[in-house]
Amino acid sequence: MFNRARPIFHLLIRNSPSPILTHLKTLTTITTHLQNTITSKKDDYFAVVHHISAIVRRDFYLERTLNKLPISVTSDLVYRVLRSCPNSGTESLRFFNWARSHPSYQPTTLEYEELLKTLARTKQFQPMWKIAHQMHTLSPTVVSSIIEEFGKHGLVDQAVEVFNKAKSALNCPQTIEVYNSLLFALCEVKYFHGAYALIRRMIRKGVTPNKQTYSVLVNGWCAAGKMKEAQDFLEEMSRKGFNPPVRGRDLLVDGLLNAGYLEAAKEMVRKMTKEGCAPDVETLNSMLEAICKAGEAEFCIDIYNDVCGLGVSPNVGTYKIMIPAACKEGRIDEAFRILHRSIEDGHRPFPSLYAPIIKALCRNGQFDDAFCFFSDMKVKGHPPNRPVYTMLITMCGRGGRFVDAANYLVEMTELNLTPISRCFDMVTDGLKNCGKHDLARKIEQLEVSLRGV
Repeated sequence: MFNRARPIFHLLIRNSPSPILTHLKTLTTITTHLQNTITSKKDDYFAVVHHISAIVRRDFYLERTLNKLPISVTSDLVYRVLRSCPNSGTESLRFFNWARSHPSYQPTTLEYEELLKTLARTKQFQPMWKIAHQMHTLSPTVVSSIIEEFGKHGLVDQAVEVFNKAKSALNCPQTIEVYNSLLFALCEVKYFHGAYALIRRMIRKGVTPNKQTYSVLVNGWCAAGKMKEAQDFLEEMSRKGFNPPVRGRDLLVDGLLNAGYLEAAKEMVRKMTKEGCAPDVETLNSMLEAICKAGEAEFCIDIYNDVCGLGVSPNVGTYKIMIPAACKEGRIDEAFRILHRSIEDGHRPFPSLYAPIIKALCRNGQFDDAFCFFSDMKVKGHPPNRPVYTMLITMCGRGGRFVDAANYLVEMTELNLTPISRCFDMVTDGLKNCGKHDLARKIEQLEVSLRGV
């Protein structure tokens, strides 16, 4: 496509007496066409991946169906299909064997490892070991996944067996990642004495515990409702000189949240802020997200203001949680304040940050303010995407602002963003009902030109 486009463009430059502006427009048109072509090819490719994945998951005679498809089997295609079938162990194995029957396809480590994870996840352990022995060498990530899956299914003896033979039979070093996976398996069955023994072995072998090591054990204690044991463990590790990479109380808050003890986590954070000690940003984001899901956005806003007053610098993840939460509570001024703080911190607003504010303004009937804010964000923030335009058109329709909805519909198409059919139907029907038949006819013609009907 690129080889064809270049001589055509040179011919236009050489033979056309048009001004330079015309040439620039022609170049823009050709570039846009090439970009659309590339995007279309990517969309077609992922549509093929989606179609094959559906066949693998649902078709009883999947090999026969796949043989009828005119597809070229590549490593990338096989990997993407396997990754999109995470809970179909037997079917994924059948698809992998079908792919290997093609002479042009040679499996890579990536496909083998993805298949092993799927087989372990679906308790297909016998074929999993057959595939593992074909590889001869497994990465620590795959061995860790297998050990964790054994732990999730309560098969701790098998998890310990995999850990013990990782170095000799699987040619996999016992890294901190592998140790943490076995620690997770032991905590899953509440075998905390074994977990302590494993940590002592780690220290003897010279493997330094990391944040994940502490988090796994603290989460296990908190899930079992044993807060005191978790605190004693952190204090003991500190006395031995193995201080966790994050503060102990942050780990405890994470453990309480992961165990579902939301009120206890809130009480601990409230106590920390009163003492002038705020959690780190990651812990703060985890807690804010959990509290927002529980429907207590008001508490989130209060905690956010308290920790910011203690000097904590929020990140983009914090803003993505707080702005929708404030809008949901109807506190638009608070949402604006948080957004302006993100801009002051050097973040250029994403559509996911300013879209909730636009929606909240429209819900309050403040359409003029919403339109002005949207125009401002088109300049100061990242360009609006298709969901933002769809939301704005929908809100205009619900508020009876059909002319504004039509304008945004046209603006959307000028940015090469194709509106969904529902937007066209809503705008044309609304324009007709309010007597704007000429404008409704133009919107219908626009839809026909875009759909190619």
